[in-house]
Amino acid sequence: MKQLKDPVFRPFSVKEIKPQGWLLGQLQIQAKGLSGNLDLFWPDIKDSRWIGGSREGWERLPYWLDGFIPLAWLLDDEDKKKRVKEYIDFIIEHQDEDGWICPGDLSNRAGYDMWALLLVLKVLVQYQEITGDGRIEGVITKALLSLDRHIDNNLLFSWAQSRWFEGLIPIWWLYERTGEQWLLHLASKLHSQGFDWISFFKDWPYRVPDQKGRWSQMSHAVNIAMALKSGALYSRMTDKEEELHSADQMVELLDHYHGMITGAFSGDECLSGNSPVQGTELCAIAEYMYSLEQLISLTGKTVWGDRLEKLAFNALPATYSPDMWTHQYDQQVNQVECSKTEEPIFLTNGGEANLFGLEPNFGCCTANLSQPWPKFALNTMMKSEDGVAVVLYSPTVVTTVIHDVGTQIKMETDYPFQDTIHFTVVTDKPVRFTIQLRIPDWCEEAILMQDDKQESINQKGFYGINRIWEGDTEFTLQLPMKVKLEGRPNNLSAITRGPLVYSLAIGERWVQVNENIEGREYPHCDYEIFATTPWNYGIRITDSDLEQGLGFRSQTIGTEPFSPKGAPVRLTVKGSKIDWRQEHGAATPVPAMTWISQEIEELTLIPYGCTNLRMTEMPLLKY
Repeated sequence: MKQLKDPVFRPFSVKEIKPQGWLLGQLQIQAKGLSGNLDLFWPDIKDSRWIGGSREGWERLPYWLDGFIPLAWLLDDEDKKKRVKEYIDFIIEHQDEDGWICPGDLSNRAGYDMWALLLVLKVLVQYQEITGDGRIEGVITKALLSLDRHIDNNLLFSWAQSRWFEGLIPIWWLYERTGEQWLLHLASKLHSQGFDWISFFKDWPYRVPDQKGRWSQMSHAVNIAMALKSGALYSRMTDKEEELHSADQMVELLDHYHGMITGAFSGDECLSGNSPVQGTELCAIAEYMYSLEQLISLTGKTVWGDRLEKLAFNALPATYSPDMWTHQYDQQVNQVECSKTEEPIFLTNGGEANLFGLEPNFGCCTANLSQPWPKFALNTMMKSEDGVAVVLYSPTVVTTVIHDVGTQIKMETDYPFQDTIHFTVVTDKPVRFTIQLRIPDWCEEAILMQDDKQESINQKGFYGINRIWEGDTEFTLQLPMKVKLEGRPNNLSAITRGPLVYSLAIGERWVQVNENIEGREYPHCDYEIFATTPWNYGIRITDSDLEQGLGFRSQTIGTEPFSPKGAPVRLTVKGSKIDWRQEHGAATPVPAMTWISQEIEELTLIPYGCTNLRMTEMPLLKY
């Protein structure tokens, strides 16, 4: 039996890891919003062909289940777990004898895009890992055998060809359980028939966006966000370093030509340059985060944890309304209005793409918006060869067994709003193991306090605490956050502090639209948002201002931390109004600067993830 290369870290099960504090609160908000209710009213889920209805029978129900399943178990919500079981039972019970599990009959199989199969198998793996359902291994075996036969005569095409590597997740899962050789052959077939993203990025043609708005699978932001993990996943079989670390070059190119200050890259839907008004699709954020979770596990590189936090704390929450009952399709770094327009700024999306609503522009993001937060919560801490790796900082508790000893590790923190993380380790008896702490690249000097001693940590990467843990042991990690001014294209600048990006808080007026469309009733309705306060500012900052932290102030984290009113932290900066115009419902990418007001005003900045309207990249003015 060929041995697959082991990941550096492996995730804990839902039974072992539980969110706490503000992170638990965020999942509870999600459960009360669209995520927890889509199957009760949205026809594409409620009446899906996957569960005997007549509506869409492709990606939407599996997409939703991919996030709804971990959400239900992380919250230990019996009603939601019952609903999941009903849907999974129906899918399993309606699998054909030949293994085909997707909706449809023999007459249309050749035209069925197999991306949906790869997705639903990933969902079934997750369900089995959570519940231990003894049926799943047989169901996945039959479905993969069916896929193996199917692609002999029906080559992968369209979305399945672009996303072939998603099939490696169920294949590797099954291979680790059975060791059957045909699974490796199937992986090779998928790789051969699928799009070669690694070779494509070696001579990459998409350094500038297509100004004619030409749509392409190869420049599709969600495809690319998914593809970042393709080489690392396949390298488990080949053991090739080039494949394992292929995402390094891909992300470098994306950052340079299409990068956003939030850690995302543009894509509305296709790559659209580094303008702060072009926008990024919610699905791209969700899939980028999932790819980073896989990359952390497979490579052990802390840089992927840095990136994942930046997305999770900035781009992700900003694309939902604070109550998570509505969301955007496209989110803009400089977003001064969200309105229906006949001539949108977007290159490949329509004029409703940045509305907050049920399914603005297209429903894929409605189905997929459930995935990011639960999976983030599941990956805050991971299993390492000799203990635990803390890869993301958020309030979490892990209860597990390390070296045959019952162990609990509790992480208490208001991070990313504050810089201190407190750990409590409780063991049933003395045991030696290592807790690895991720030291972010943005942190100049971390401080570790344990056993009444203080230690400075000047290294990057993971810092290991190897010791005998006995009884109750406490230690504290501090990651001092400095306010920084970061240069952006077109002579614009953005302000960051630790993993958070800060934006000008803009007053907002919400106007309900599309009221004549069935299914858009409150609270899952559509809104335009208009600014009620000025946004056309340049900022005036000195080195002394930065050193003093721009008047940083904080308040207790409330029930909706990612909201304008509930923002737990704020900065203050001086600024002046400038000539910055608005066209097609958006600020122009670059201000005209034909005039600058001499009046200096005090501006309040809040975390990007707390905003609905925002100005993030602004020109730096002289004092």
